[in-house]
Amino acid sequence: MPRRTRHHALFDKLRTPRKLPGFLKAASVCVLIAGLLSPLVQGTPAAAAASNDYCGGQCSDILPPGENGNATLAQVLLNQVFGTQPDHAEDQLGPYNNLATGYSTLTDAKINTFFNDSSFGVASDQVASTESPAGRSDVTIVRDKKTGVPHITGTTRYGTEFGAGYAAAEDRLWLMDVFRHVGRGQLTTFAGGAASNQGLEQEFYRNAPYSEADLQAQIDNAVANNGARGQQALADANAYLAGINSYIDASDSGRYFPGEYVLTGHKDSITNAGTIDHFKITDLVALASVIGTLFGSGGGGEVNNAISLLAAQEKYGVTEGTKVWESFRERNDPEAALTVHNGESFPYGTKPDNPQGEALPDAGTVTTEPLVYNATGTGADQSASAASAAATATALSSAKRGMSNALVVSGKYTASGHPIAVFGPQTGYFAPQLLMLQEIQGPGISARGASFAGLSMYVELGRGQDYAWSATTSGQDIIDSYAVELCQDDYHYLYHGTCTAMDEVEQANSWKPTTADGTAAGSYTMKVWKTKYGPVEYRATVGGKKVAYTTLRSSYMHEADSIIGFQMLNDPDYVKSPQTFQSAVQHINFTFNWFYADSSHTAYYNSGNNPVRASGVDPEFPVWGQAAYEWQNWDPTTNTADYTPASAHPNSIDQDYYISWNNKQALNYTTASWGDGSVHRGNLLNDRVKKLVAAGGVTRSALVKAMADASLTDLRAEDVLPDLLKVVNSSTVTDSTAAAAVTKLQTWLTAGGKRTETSAGSKTYANADAIRILDAWWPLLVKAEFQPGLGDDLYTAFTNNLYIDETPSAAHGPTGSHAGSSFQYGWWSYVDKDMRSVLGQTVSGPLAEQYCGGGSLSACRDILISTLKTAAGTSASTVYPGDSLCSAGDQWCADSIVQRTLGGIKHYNISWQNRPTFQQVVEFTSHR
Repeated sequence: MPRRTRHHALFDKLRTPRKLPGFLKAASVCVLIAGLLSPLVQGTPAAAAASNDYCGGQCSDILPPGENGNATLAQVLLNQVFGTQPDHAEDQLGPYNNLATGYSTLTDAKINTFFNDSSFGVASDQVASTESPAGRSDVTIVRDKKTGVPHITGTTRYGTEFGAGYAAAEDRLWLMDVFRHVGRGQLTTFAGGAASNQGLEQEFYRNAPYSEADLQAQIDNAVANNGARGQQALADANAYLAGINSYIDASDSGRYFPGEYVLTGHKDSITNAGTIDHFKITDLVALASVIGTLFGSGGGGEVNNAISLLAAQEKYGVTEGTKVWESFRERNDPEAALTVHNGESFPYGTKPDNPQGEALPDAGTVTTEPLVYNATGTGADQSASAASAAATATALSSAKRGMSNALVVSGKYTASGHPIAVFGPQTGYFAPQLLMLQEIQGPGISARGASFAGLSMYVELGRGQDYAWSATTSGQDIIDSYAVELCQDDYHYLYHGTCTAMDEVEQANSWKPTTADGTAAGSYTMKVWKTKYGPVEYRATVGGKKVAYTTLRSSYMHEADSIIGFQMLNDPDYVKSPQTFQSAVQHINFTFNWFYADSSHTAYYNSGNNPVRASGVDPEFPVWGQAAYEWQNWDPTTNTADYTPASAHPNSIDQDYYISWNNKQALNYTTASWGDGSVHRGNLLNDRVKKLVAAGGVTRSALVKAMADASLTDLRAEDVLPDLLKVVNSSTVTDSTAAAAVTKLQTWLTAGGKRTETSAGSKTYANADAIRILDAWWPLLVKAEFQPGLGDDLYTAFTNNLYIDETPSAAHGPTGSHAGSSFQYGWWSYVDKDMRSVLGQTVSGPLAEQYCGGGSLSACRDILISTLKTAAGTSASTVYPGDSLCSAGDQWCADSIVQRTLGGIKHYNISWQNRPTFQQVVEFTSHR
């Protein structure tokens, strides 16, 4: 019998309430469970061959909390009342968590204490079950005893992909259904009207307001433009969908479908009335648009950039204000950590000598384009308004939190002579996880790894027969803002001199209370006005003329195109070398950094459709929607243009080592988000890997330890606190409160500046008071250091461009607090450069002015000591105010990672680590 299923809420912004209603008392639940439970059928063990595996048992991976992301209603209720877990729902969470306290004594032999063996196949004595989905003779799904990962083996291509779809539905059906509705802007109607659900659907609909015809057109174009591979991708997708829908039918008739369908009112637990809609091919594009927007769409923020530039020019005058703005923007900071660090330059997004076509708004005229209309009930209340505002800010920001990191070392510097890689994506922590593990073996496909649920017809991040690959979000700018001059009324604009009507696209949603989401009834309509230059995001005046600011993304209407690159990565007859790997990922139009390792070589490539801009256009700011400033050879009908050639993208083969933690890719290659300066979390990896490479003899365990050590380190403590203390200690600290705080901070710094437990499971940090002091001090010192010099308006504008801080306990990005990923965006580089300047040290790429104390060391010291005293006296309950999970003042809990419920199964929170969610450790021993 197919596997059972689980789930519950949703994404931070997508979740239904944390707890089921109180009427589900234990006694009545037990009666209900007794009627719902049925015995699980054990499959017949079968051996699996792995003659195509060249890793020699040295490939490992991990993906918490567990592979099983489905739960029946009975299993959901058991979990909610008694805390019991379905098989394989949580068995990867413990090993993942334990690395934080176990890495210091790690050896190669102990790696699989914290990771899973990711060798191909399943040993006969480790087979938990074998099934032939829908009775097919051309595919089997074998699940292993340890983790329950599906190992799909097909004798035909169709059967292989049918099995991949069937296994995906077995493990993630509810989650897949949730996200196809997110991608279509229909989440509240499907899952409930919680404010977080409203915010999530609004965030994505604003960026990708696709009609059904738009979704189908993207499929048709991807197939038509890619020859035989396009036809194969279509056939694969259809087989995959057939597998999904076969499981839906089987689970529906067998009544072992995910229990969330009952809890959200889509199915009746007694009569089985209701339907689970089949998936269709346009659903895959809707899913891809969500993933691409979250992790692979660099750019945006041009209007905010213009606002801060104008504020700088108002404060300092045009020339000096522009200089100040550029120094904070750090487009090409000479002290930035680089992935390609051999001196090669890849100019992109650089400042033109003579900018053309800029359309900066008149001061104070910018307004955000409304998205929500005709709101009623809980679609119009205060929490809905707050969620909508947060969604708008996230959607329009250039700060894309794709996260992820990679450490790759050339075989020249390893003990074995073979390259070693430790890499993976940080996709947040969810229950079930957005990603799922699988192995796929069939004609033209041979891979194991992780794929986003509902898009798992291919492995997207993982390993092939003799190579492995992974990605991090890159964030180069593929999004531009155009100012279109309005004519006739607010919904017509000039296009090439002709007054043209905007297209109106809308989605009407309504909801009512359910068992899972008790939010009262409500409704609204989301409405987007689209131009040939993309959706309208803001309105303003420019030189007194009324304009609409639009957003044009090169991957807009091309969400399906990347399927070809993933198909190639899974094809053992295509990827045989670093060069063919680079060729494969060149077919991925989302903005990612891609890494590769085999037994002899390493490689790197930065993907994305980087548009070739008109001469003189500065991508940092809005430009006029006129032919002279459009992308070269841009066709608005298909949203295609000329793109920079592959050779112009940062790329490399066999560099001594590569690191990436969403840092700058290469010299002169500008990313859209702010913060690529002298202090970046990429430095935490670079410093450690550089030392390992200098010493030589690198092992898998040594590279894992470097990653794990960085994952527990407070970036501010390691790279900024030493200079802060130099300023403070530039003369004797006589104040007793300040002196005590300095001693605590210095002790913590000497111990490594880590946020780590005193012992495994203690739930108390070593040097807890020093951590509290720095968490309280940072926002105080930044404001006191910069606001007086910048002035209120410019300081506020710059904080809108780049957040001041991003501690583990901070609520930030699409996942809110308890999300693990930290220290990606913040003012640590500004503080570092300013402190060193005040200390009289040499600073490459300094800020245009000295800010702390106006450049006076003594005045700066006074500011730091004053704010430090305030921080030292700030209670833990104020620094960590508590939430629905943590009591006020619980520092460890405030930092802790939560598997956010996207379904009915809950998990325990784990100690903070700043590391990939899915992670591989690989060292291939031979090659085909």
